[in-house]
Amino acid sequence: MPNEPGFVALREDEFIDEARKIVEAAQQHGTVLRELGSLAIYVHSLHSPECSEFLHRVGRVKEGVPLFTDLDLMGYASQSRAISKVFDGLEFRPDKMVNGFFGDRRLIYYEKDNRFHVDIFLDKLEFSHDVLFGKKPGNGRLELDYPTITMTDLVLEKLQIHNISRKDLVDLNVLFLGHAIDAATSGDRESVHAGYIANLLSDDWGFWYESTQNLRKTRELLDTFVTNGRISADQAGRIRERIGQLETTLTSIPKSRQWEKRAKIGTAKPWFREVEEVVR
Repeated sequence: MPNEPGFVALREDEFIDEARKIVEAAQQHGTVLRELGSLAIYVHSLHSPECSEFLHRVGRVKEGVPLFTDLDLMGYASQSRAISKVFDGLEFRPDKMVNGFFGDRRLIYYEKDNRFHVDIFLDKLEFSHDVLFGKKPGNGRLELDYPTITMTDLVLEKLQIHNISRKDLVDLNVLFLGHAIDAATSGDRESVHAGYIANLLSDDWGFWYESTQNLRKTRELLDTFVTNGRISADQAGRIRERIGQLETTLTSIPKSRQWEKRAKIGTAKPWFREVEEVVR
């Protein structure tokens, strides 16, 4: 098995191009793939130079190291064989163990020159909490944006993380710096649909609670950046306002009976799934 690179061994613009080539190659074969994670947030924020400037100023992992560690993609399990053909055609090397054991929900491929590896999730992100994208090409959430998943799903991807890391909190700060919060779907692919998130979490207390805690932690890290002079007061104010807008929507949407019943138990019972890394 090839050694997995610790960071992407490409310039940021080169990595963006390589990711888009993969998504486009899949599209040409009628196969749906979309970027997610940190790269998707970065790509979605290219319209706002201040996002890139802030990200480079604070660093994701830490200051002075590359921004990206790998390429994360989302696809449909019903197209797993077609996805494999796409990567075979692009001369990527499969992780035979992972693909063999977990190929119905996850695939891993290594770029031919080992400059980065690709982690492909199928149908859903299944970590601390589930983020669902559907199962049928043409009827799922993946087709709502291109070449990434939607901004709304990017927020959910980050908010579902228990024991959230600094880099994910940085990603959330970048996301809120460059993207407005809308209560309802506006058709603007650069905005976050707070109503969708709130309605989804109104039936899942655990995910709702995790989200509120991670929004608080995002604000706390922002306060540190303000104290250290890493971000302007105007930018910080915009991020705080948008976090507040999302929090207000999460709180105001009526909750289901299931949510209310689970809320009574609270943190006395684990509200998240323990995540075990796939051994590569």
